[in-house]
Amino acid sequence: MIGNKTLTIIKPMAVKKGFIGPILTKISEAGFRISAMKYLQLTVEEAKMFYDEHRLKPFYDELVAFMSSGPIVVAIIEKENAVEEYRHLIGPTDPAKAPEGSIRRLYGTSLQQNGVHGSDSDISAERECNFFFSALERY
Repeated sequence: MIGNKTLTIIKPMAVKKGFIGPILTKISEAGFRISAMKYLQLTVEEAKMFYDEHRLKPFYDELVAFMSSGPIVVAIIEKENAVEEYRHLIGPTDPAKAPEGSIRRLYGTSLQQNGVHGSDSDISAERECNFFFSALERY
């Protein structure tokens, strides 16, 4: 179902601050259906694998350290044109540049600690969903 699903990650800082419920509410109110969800903590190696496409970028080591620093919530969410719709809902990576009411504006504190991850393309969504969820874990 390429085009109708995307992956979200509620990042460690947002989990620590108790924003899981409000973020999931915003996602649900925007018309997304959650088809899979987990609460987990990535190891450093798992974070390196997930963010492998960024390994040559200057922020890679800091990103891996942050994303493995505490529990996260990962979910597959579905809606027509899911990637684009979700990226609109969360806003730009920098919370300071995100529109009022967007998830990153409401729950992010910095470029790195922006509250949530959202897949940037249908191809990335497919890869990212498969990284975290088997077929048996999807509904």
